[in-house]
Amino acid sequence: MLLPRIPYTRLAWLLFLFITGMIWLIARNRKANTFVEGLQVEVKELPGGDKLISENDVRQMLVKAFGNDLENSELASLDVERMERVLEMDPFVKDADAYIDQNNQVHIDVVQREPLLRVLDNQGNNYYLDASGKKMPPSKNFAARVIVATGNIAPYTPEFREKRKSSLKDLYQITQTLLADDFFHAFIQQIHVTNTGEFVLVPLIGDQKIILGSARKLEDKLQRLKIFYKEGMPYEGWNKYSTINLKYSGQVVCKR
Repeated sequence: MLLPRIPYTRLAWLLFLFITGMIWLIARNRKANTFVEGLQVEVKELPGGDKLISENDVRQMLVKAFGNDLENSELASLDVERMERVLEMDPFVKDADAYIDQNNQVHIDVVQREPLLRVLDNQGNNYYLDASGKKMPPSKNFAARVIVATGNIAPYTPEFREKRKSSLKDLYQITQTLLADDFFHAFIQQIHVTNTGEFVLVPLIGDQKIILGSARKLEDKLQRLKIFYKEGMPYEGWNKYSTINLKYSGQVVCKR
């Protein structure tokens, strides 16, 4: 009985794959039995160069979650995906990436949530909202330089942006509109919500209050305000009026 002949090239290829597989298995097992040589943590700064969460905060979160310092731990015991999940549960963390390099160094890269608005309401609540509407507590590291909202603001709920009517939803939309405009971004420091649900803007310059009323026709109101500030205010003076009212269609009503 004749056995089929196997071409030498195919045999050599199979032998190469077998040896390569064995080398990979040996290397993986050897690496799994080695220890972490170091932990490198990097928290990406916010656009202003600030950090709501420090590298040491990240280390402490990992120690609390895993029960020990990751340095000198066995590589086989590390679960980098769980490390990422633990960090992303923190309200200041938008994204976390964990990986091990060829020198057995564990790297943790953290992207922070960026505060958009700080809320200090009549109920004593004190928190930030980020660009996606997520709630964040005040940071022990620094106070973010953002627009401050005060007054009779609806309580926060995770789905507030989907509600048909909510003063927090309107407040959030007003803030986004202000920040999208270079002039208002640098000019408005506070938004106050009155007990009747009207919105009042407080500028950085001047003592006047800007009455928006409701959030309806917001772009039209802000356009009238911008024209007034650029064309009328330089002649009248920044402190001449106590209130600037934008509630009435097509008008800017000022009160001394």
